[in-house]
Amino acid sequence: MNEFQPLQSFLLDGQGGARIIPPAQIGEQGAGQVCWLHLDYKDPASITWLREESGISEIFIEALLAEDPRPRSLVEGDALLVVLRGINMNSGADPEDMVSLRMWVEANRVLTFRHRRVVSAQEVVDQLLAGNGPVSSGDLLHEIVDRILSRIGEVVGEIAENADELEELVLTAENREIRARLSALRRQSIALRRFIAPQRETIARLYAERVPWLNDETRARLRESADRITRYIEDLDSARDHAAVTYEELSDRLAEQMNKTMYMLSIVAAIFLPLSLLTGLLGINVGGIPGTQSPIAFAVVTVAIVIVGVLEWIWFKRRSML
Repeated sequence: MNEFQPLQSFLLDGQGGARIIPPAQIGEQGAGQVCWLHLDYKDPASITWLREESGISEIFIEALLAEDPRPRSLVEGDALLVVLRGINMNSGADPEDMVSLRMWVEANRVLTFRHRRVVSAQEVVDQLLAGNGPVSSGDLLHEIVDRILSRIGEVVGEIAENADELEELVLTAENREIRARLSALRRQSIALRRFIAPQRETIARLYAERVPWLNDETRARLRESADRITRYIEDLDSARDHAAVTYEELSDRLAEQMNKTMYMLSIVAAIFLPLSLLTGLLGINVGGIPGTQSPIAFAVVTVAIVIVGVLEWIWFKRRSML
């Protein structure tokens, strides 16, 4: 059996710092101390430890190990199970392919689970190692939530900026380029909203949960986080609607250009139709065609065709069709 080895294991000192602890010392923290374990939920050794030694009931273990969980929060006694989604900042990944972070939070223990790297969790680790990180389990919960929302806010801001830029480009750039970018922006907005919208409800429930280790200050900060994600959802909806309006405007512009092109082709066809009829009649290979013996017949016919064409052009012009 593989030896249990967390990705990160810290003992918070209550002053903003933390020290790394070996697996053998996990669970030996004193009163008032907080142990934070960061685990890979697909690691067999971590799964075995979770089932056999964590003390968490099986139904919540299954929720922590679920393959593609939706954002949510559940209470079990004095513990909170929280599932969140963060922006995928891994190399070569799409931001809307959001990574999941599962959390089990108690007064003196915090377990976080991920498979793909979550940048927000690593930023909190860096804070602790620098001595200016969270001091309690509630503070750690909020700090991770805040970091996740900061990343989401950056991506939502970029989407909103792209929507504004595309609206300005609709009259200048190549149509194919704008259509492709608009489609990509709308798909990205829809994909992000799919996870961000339920995450709003999850965070809103967090500050309402009555667990003893969650103090009033942390609740107020979580309430502010819920307001932030509400603004992000509104910005996403606005950007998506903005892109839809821009797409309709672009489609109208393309339709107008097509109508103008077809109109000009119709005018050209209308001008040349009588001329084609005239040249066709004079070109049939039967006897009796006038001018066959005259040396100036071709010049006369050419001049007549030009005159007819000019008269048709003048007629269309006076009727404001050109």
